Amino acid sequence: MSTSTESVPILMYHSVARVPSAATHGLSVSPDDFERQMEVLGEQGFTPLTAAQLAARWRSRGQTLPDRPVLITFDDGYEGVHRYALPVLAKHGFASTLFVSTGWLRGEYDTGGALDRMLDWDQVRELAAAGAEIGGHSHTHPQLDQLSDDALRFELRRCRDIVADELGTRPASFAYPYGYSSRRVRERVRETGFRQALAVGNGLARRTQGPYALRRVTVRRTTGADEFERLVTGRAISRNFAADRALTKGYAVIRRARQVRRKAIRSRV
Repeated sequence: MSTSTESVPILMYHSVARVPSAATHGLSVSPDDFERQMEVLGEQGFTPLTAAQLAARWRSRGQTLPDRPVLITFDDGYEGVHRYALPVLAKHGFASTLFVSTGWLRGEYDTGGALDRMLDWDQVRELAAAGAEIGGHSHTHPQLDQLSDDALRFELRRCRDIVADELGTRPASFAYPYGYSSRRVRERVRETGFRQALAVGNGLARRTQGPYALRRVTVRRTTGADEFERLVTGRAISRNFAADRALTKGYAVIRRARQVRRKAIRSRV
């Protein structure tokens, strides 16, 4: 059995589509590639968990993880998750976690702004009934660390409340839009009632990261079979995502400068 301190690959998917929109193309995967990737997980003996299951086991020092744990996560709520991913997940009996931006899904809460065809709430309920954990991903998918406190609370609470109303239970897990967070954002996510939250980071998740900053690895349109195997086994991740990390570090400096400037402006008002 695995130990509770072991690193775990958390796969971050977005769109699963044959012909994705231009806006989602880079972060999409084809249905055929997704099916092959799930076959790889099955062939190599991985055990998919939900985000809530992983966090619960790491919180309890007496619980161990299964051999070769992995998380399969989807962000935003694209319709292809139901059309293409759900049958494959059901075939393998794999658990997954879907993080929905409630203002992007089709239905009465739709605020516009979605990047491609999205799920409707009946499809979300079917995914939940099939064993997918439904988590929050904000209401309108903003950069949360750039929002005022009032706007941040609205995004989190609106998302939480809509999911609760539609599914009959409050979401336990959250994923930061764009992967951006800060200490303030993480505190507000916790205060809203989410028990754990996922970032990006393009590294393996470890218990020492804490329940509100678990890292994920990005699966892209260009992720080939060999690279996918490296992602789930943790081999050469640093090299694969070196450019991403350099950009993230540079942009973090810019984002912090923006936050300081906004605070200074508010203090003068």
